[in-house]
Amino acid sequence: MPATLREGGAPDAAAVAALLTASRRSAYAGLVPDAALAADSAQTMLWELRLAADYGPPADTPTLLLAEDPDGTLAGFAYLVPDGGVVRLEQLHVHPDRTGAGLGTRLLHAALARHPERPVRLDVLAANHRAIAFYERHGAHRTGHGTAHFPDGTALAEYEYGWR
Repeated sequence: MPATLREGGAPDAAAVAALLTASRRSAYAGLVPDAALAADSAQTMLWELRLAADYGPPADTPTLLLAEDPDGTLAGFAYLVPDGGVVRLEQLHVHPDRTGAGLGTRLLHAALARHPERPVRLDVLAANHRAIAFYERHGAHRTGHGTAHFPDGTALAEYEYGWR
């Protein structure tokens, strides 16, 4: 039975933080120094704050989309943040054991469908060729470049990609 997509909230913070940490450690292995990934220890608190905050009107409120297995286990998530006239796809992660089965595609399409009237943008590490290929396969175009800064001080080149 395929994963079910639903909107998430504050009660999902710990599961989101754990999946994010596992996904980053897998996807960023060899791309990001281990010390930069070790800074993930505060992720649960960060997600609790994000998901409990009052952002005002619905048009300004971030959206957490979850993909859950039939047993309730979190298999993936997408996190969208309105930012003026665009929406930032801040996070799109699938559990490392679930990659390659189409779950990331389902989450991405659901995320893009949430804001059909606004451009959607995301940042991706320049060295993350797998993610870049995924986004390009799904119609994203490179719109800029910059630098990703990690809590330990690591700075790495990144690209901005977008739709619409």
